[in-house]
Amino acid sequence: MKGLWKYLSPFAPDQSGATAVFCEMGGLIVIVDAGGCAGNICGFDEPRWFGKKSAIFSAGLRDMDAILGRDDRLVEKIGDACGKVGGKFVALIGTPVPAVIGTDYKALKRMIEVKTGIPALAIDTDGVHDYDLGCEKAWMALFRTFAENSFGMEPGTFGIIGATPFDVPMEGICFDNAGSGYCYGMGAGIEEVKKAGTVMKNLVVAPSGLKAARYLAKRFGTPYEAVYPVEKIDHYTWFLEQIKEMESRGQGLKEILIVHQQVLACSLREQLRRYTRARITVAGWFDMDKELAEPGDIALREEDQWIRLTGERDYDLIIGDRLLRDAAPGYRGKFIPLDHFPISGKPLAFVREADRETES
Repeated sequence: MKGLWKYLSPFAPDQSGATAVFCEMGGLIVIVDAGGCAGNICGFDEPRWFGKKSAIFSAGLRDMDAILGRDDRLVEKIGDACGKVGGKFVALIGTPVPAVIGTDYKALKRMIEVKTGIPALAIDTDGVHDYDLGCEKAWMALFRTFAENSFGMEPGTFGIIGATPFDVPMEGICFDNAGSGYCYGMGAGIEEVKKAGTVMKNLVVAPSGLKAARYLAKRFGTPYEAVYPVEKIDHYTWFLEQIKEMESRGQGLKEILIVHQQVLACSLREQLRRYTRARITVAGWFDMDKELAEPGDIALREEDQWIRLTGERDYDLIIGDRLLRDAAPGYRGKFIPLDHFPISGKPLAFVREADRETES
């Protein structure tokens, strides 16, 4: 039945994705809600909240504020907060309430800039879409607002776009022997964003960063590549040993399904082709970019679709978040967990049997 989900939990929403992009940027982040959405973001969807400082506030909208559109009160609150804690910019993150009442984000943005004297960004998320759309909107707003016109490139430099704890480890991501890199949003802040036009190349590690990379390519002529350093994932060596062992049995693997964010999944597919001749399909619950997809790749939309896929197709191996295993009652093949934070809230890692036994 369409819309009926019995096994899988709701995925992280777009407002959480947008907040994740700005979390380490040194701005004043305002969740335009009554309090509940901000609580979910900080309590469940933003693991850095418990270990790093970030100025994330709830607008604290009351019923009459929403009904009467009292934007002046919100602007006053933001002005007071800027005076007390400062901030390099103000980021407004939309939620279902402003989406329903039709909040004029452009007007609110102008009012805040006049009041505070610092740049403001408004992300019109609505809490209905998934995290990746919120990330995409935030990356675009960030580079459109702060990337400065440049008159040359710095040799040996590159940018990493798309990195948030939803798609990479919480401690960040790095590429060996790639030069000097700016990992926007996880280590690199607004000053590095301003210099985005000077890098020699952009590396996109999640689909949410593709639109921004294409914008920078058009504006500055910066080439980009969608690639993920899968060898950096925890227990990757153990994972390869499992693949080699499965290949050594009988006739080897014939069908493999990888379910994750598309850039990581495609990069993992390329690595696996060094070790197996199996047909490898990539599937994803989130954005599946046409330029990255191969014939036969699958965009997942419903739980029933997943149940049918795993029950009817003869996959020898499925690689995906551990929660997906429980949602595949008809699957009888091998399953190697590769966690994906927006699905299960577990940090990115290949999960060994020993780790699962310890958790249980």
